[in-house]
Amino acid sequence: MQQQQEGIVVEVSGRIAKVKTSRHNDCENCGACPGNSAMILDALNTMGAKLGQRVLVKIQEINMLKAAFTVYILPLFAAFVGAVIGDFIGRFLGIEELISKLAGGLGATVLSIWYIKYYDDSSRADEKMQPVIIKII
Repeated sequence: MQQQQEGIVVEVSGRIAKVKTSRHNDCENCGACPGNSAMILDALNTMGAKLGQRVLVKIQEINMLKAAFTVYILPLFAAFVGAVIGDFIGRFLGIEELISKLAGGLGATVLSIWYIKYYDDSSRADEKMQPVIIKII
């Protein structure tokens, strides 16, 4: 699935254009980003858009779903699995149950946050994951 948004090019740097767009419903419901009415996207400038032009930007929804899962669900899942593994290892080594669960959960959560950082960096570098300007209006 794709989502398309209109916006205005506010900066061009090589193949990347910064496009100011209005927020869609998913963004308004999330509220993680500052500001209420607009956001700035880094989009691939395949159409050669120039500063001030109105453009149509395509965003793959599947990428937004992957990103939402990675950021919100993965750390919770990692904390749970880490606590279970920490409990198992703690029983094997004779460590107090609470300490081993906390250590396992905290360690797995830190690893998941490291993975989120890696995922973010790799998705920024992957052209398939980036918004793309598909039309100059």
